[in-house]
Order: sequence, then C-alpha cells, then structure tokens
Amino acid sequence: PVHLLRNALPDARGDPPLTLTVIGVGNRLRGDDAAGLAVVELLRGKLPASVDLLEREGEPTSLIAAFDRGGTVWVVDAVSSGSAAGTVHRIDVTTGEVPARFFRTSTHHLGLGEAIELARAVGSFPDQLIVFGVEAAGFDLGHGLTPEVSRAVDQAATAILEEVLACTNTP
Repeated sequence: PVHLLRNALPDARGDPPLTLTVIGVGNRLRGDDAAGLAVVELLRGKLPASVDLLEREGEPTSLIAAFDRGGTVWVVDAVSSGSAAGTVHRIDVTTGEVPARFFRTSTHHLGLGEAIELARAVGSFPDQLIVFGVEAAGFDLGHGLTPEVSRAVDQAATAILEEVLACTNTP
C-alpha cells in the first residue's frame, strides 16, 4: 500500500517545511481575465526558489489540489465587484468566506469563490489563503490587459512579493 503524507519530511529543527505558493488564475484570451497570469509572469525570477509559482485557468480540481499542499497560498484573479477598474483587493479568506460580490461572474468553470469554499468543505484547505482580486474593466475576447489593469497587476505583484519575502525572511 501507498500512504501519502503532507510535509512528510521535517526540516533540521523538526518542523515541517513551510510551503509557499502563488497561483495566478485567468484566461489569456479574455482581456483583463489574464491579470492573475500576468502577476505570476512578473514574479517569475524574483521569488526565492522555494516558492511555487503556478498558473491555473480556474478549473476547480487543480486549484483544490494546489490548496491541499498546506502552508500559505496567495491566489490572484480578475474580479468584477463594481469597484473602479484597476482596484486591487486583498482578502484573507483563511477563516471566512470569500465575499460573493468579488466573484459575481466568471470565465472559469466555477468561480474562484466556489472553488475556495469547495476546498474548505472537503478539507483541502491551506493553513492560510490570501486572495488578491484585480478589478477588471472587461472580459471580452481578445488579447491584452487594459491600461488600468496593467498598472494594477504591477501593484499586486509588488504587494505579493513583499508578503512572500516577509514570510521567507528574505530582504
């Protein structure tokens, strides 16, 4: 028989290694919906090698599998809450539900909010989950981010970089 263990190998202090993951969610063919993927592209090469950078199109089982690794997870996705395009929202959903107003619409199979709550319900939830929502201007077919969202992508990437580096004690 095979037994799967989360964080099975302790580090030198006997503590399980801290898992840090950044997930960009989006669709490159739907305009501003690519915001999460653009954040991951900006972070590539700037984070410590121990931090996992993932890109997902929003398929719920792949998100839940990424959440199940434990540690701290940052998820970045385009949102449509009614705020001004380019607004960056930071929501810690570790202990509370994702506010429904942020994910009223989705170009994914299920919205990010539903995937998060499904992960919570089935016990596949990380120790901490932070969502960065980038307020989109539009999800029309086509390539490229609007100028407002492009600026917001830079802001979100900087904020995530600072948080990750604080977790790893890297200057």
